[in-house]
Amino acid sequence: MKKLFLILLMLSGLYANVATVEDVQVSGSNGVYNFAVKILHEDSGWKHYVNRYEVLDSKGNILATRTLWHPHEHEQPFTRSLSGVKISGMKTVWIRANDSVDGYSELYEITLP
Repeated sequence: MKKLFLILLMLSGLYANVATVEDVQVSGSNGVYNFAVKILHEDSGWKHYVNRYEVLDSKGNILATRTLWHPHEHEQPFTRSLSGVKISGMKTVWIRANDSVDGYSELYEITLP
């Protein structure tokens, strides 16, 4: 039983600090959209923080990227916007955050207005 607990404890540590896209607000029309993305992550300084989020199409192609230039250690969760994203021929996109150590978050699906 003690071994099982230790294994579970170690595995939980692998996922403890992965970025999470909590919410996405999207506005726009005529193929030009604005995104406000709310992200939760335990930023711990310059060596480990969320450094960008991306807007993806259904094939995983990056349509737009919002670079985050500094850690948000004392602002959690935080929301950052990306404006003027040109998207045509699709009704749904996906958002993912990336942190400098653990990589990509799970995909967040959003329907365009």
